[in-house]
Amino acid sequence: MRFILLAAGGSFAPPRRLAAVDGDKVGDKMSKQQAEYQDSPKGIAMCATCTLFVTPHSCKVVDGDVSPNGWCKVYAMAD
Repeated sequence: MRFILLAAGGSFAPPRRLAAVDGDKVGDKMSKQQAEYQDSPKGIAMCATCTLFVTPHSCKVVDGDVSPNGWCKVYAMAD
């Protein structure tokens, strides 16, 4: 796969982090404002069912405390 990318004139560099969308980052996490975080679910989607949620009230990519019933635009449903 790497050979094909290089032969096509491209290169591959995997992303180093999910957060830090536009420079107003806090460490490697994005702010609640950047993530468009809300304390309530969006339909059936909520932090408690997201792969990025860390119990009891934090997130791998959003800074600060988050509610298990919250939601943001980086929501990734757990399998």
